[in-house]
Amino acid sequence: MKKSRLSVNTLLISVMLLIGAVAGFYLAKSDLISTVETVAEDSDKPLYWVAPMDANYRRDQPGLSPMGMELVPVYAEDSSSDSSPGTITISPEVVNNLGVRIAPVLFSPLQNQIETVGYISFDQETVVDIHSRISGWVETLAVSAKGEYVEKGALLYEVYSPELVNAQEEFIAALKSGNRYLRSASQSKLQALGVQHSFIERLRGTKKVVQNVPVFAEKAGYVKELNIRQGMYIKPATKLMSMGPLDQVWVIAEFFERQAHQVNVGDVAKMTLDYLPGSVWQGEVDYIYPTLDKTTRTLQVRLRFDNPELLLKPDMFARLSVSTQPTKAMLNIPTSALISTGTQKRVVLSLGDGRYKSVAVTAGKSTGSAGRTAILTGVYPEDWVVTSAQFLLDSESSISSDFMRMTPPMMGVIEEVWVTAKVMEVDVDKGLVTLSHEAIREWQQSAMLMEIPVSEGVDINRLSQGDTIQVLLNGGNMSNLVVADYILPRPKAPRAKVSQPNPFQESREGQL
Repeated sequence: MKKSRLSVNTLLISVMLLIGAVAGFYLAKSDLISTVETVAEDSDKPLYWVAPMDANYRRDQPGLSPMGMELVPVYAEDSSSDSSPGTITISPEVVNNLGVRIAPVLFSPLQNQIETVGYISFDQETVVDIHSRISGWVETLAVSAKGEYVEKGALLYEVYSPELVNAQEEFIAALKSGNRYLRSASQSKLQALGVQHSFIERLRGTKKVVQNVPVFAEKAGYVKELNIRQGMYIKPATKLMSMGPLDQVWVIAEFFERQAHQVNVGDVAKMTLDYLPGSVWQGEVDYIYPTLDKTTRTLQVRLRFDNPELLLKPDMFARLSVSTQPTKAMLNIPTSALISTGTQKRVVLSLGDGRYKSVAVTAGKSTGSAGRTAILTGVYPEDWVVTSAQFLLDSESSISSDFMRMTPPMMGVIEEVWVTAKVMEVDVDKGLVTLSHEAIREWQQSAMLMEIPVSEGVDINRLSQGDTIQVLLNGGNMSNLVVADYILPRPKAPRAKVSQPNPFQESREGQL
């Protein structure tokens, strides 16, 4: 009897445990299903919306990006992993240990400072070569050495020439004869032989032949060359001396062949000399020689400098810094951020939150002194590039990176384009129009929906939903890729005759 009662109790306990286990299973299953449904519901809801071409532009609701493109929703499953190939993630401690530094991509003009050397010389436009028009002997030489300064009207030398003696006798005879034709002819002969006007007037007054005819300086300057000595026999072909002032000098500088296209006439230059540390002279590029030196493969450029204190001496060695003309605004990065592999140029982008990726870029001109390089394609104005330790990051990212960065290659090159668009919505109060424009071939930009402001002077009431219009888009400002400058309604159908000319027709066709 006791044994049967014990069996019954054991059976009841087993049944109760079984019922509890089943109930717990169904409760747990119910909670799990509820949790899964909640997770599934949350995963179906976007975390945020992001611009298709700028991952840093995020919004908590749908809308349009600064480029006029519709924002793309990002879900929890999308944000848990990096979809872009080659993206690597590094902890802040490793970033600090590697010494990673980043710098922003700028959209600004570039100006280069070219450092070179040159030599000071006379201003050749003011240098005078002195020759004799007759043969004779130098009886007196007033200039004794090269480099001597000569005042205007000072005596240079005296020459004895039988030809000049005969010409003087003819002139005196003509003066005494009173024949004005002979007097004019004999005076012209003296002038043709190089006799100066002051000596002719002296001869007219004294009427006496002078054996040694003096020659005076017509301009003041320093003697650059001196090729005669006292007692020397000279001929018309002999170059006696050359002289010129030094209140303004030339500097002949040399530039490498690769720098030739950067230098322009009018560029400002600064010059320093080793013998006067701390002194700086400012001049400008005066002339660019048309050919290169075939031996040194350098381009000679002439610069002009004022020299009021005569501190600049010919043949001095000078150091020059030429400021080239600034370019148009363009995307540029520090040159140190550029990685050149021989077949490709790329940079490492900092995507934020310790994420980095190598992307291929098209590099333009570089500024040596400023240390910046223009980037034609591959980056955007709001991007940040790695300038230190980028080679370590690139070696890891380049293993799986596709190096792709969708950049409209002609954006910023072709600043304005006309495009056909359809009016989707008009907001009169805010002055905004939502347009659906066709693909822009010049910018390699696909068709998209955008919301743009209506320019001043355009009657927004003329626009209505469904209108097809012509829009002038300006892409010169890379920070705001698409801006409507003018919105002009297009005729619904072509007309055979136009009663009034369209003032915008010529400019629109020119843009297209």
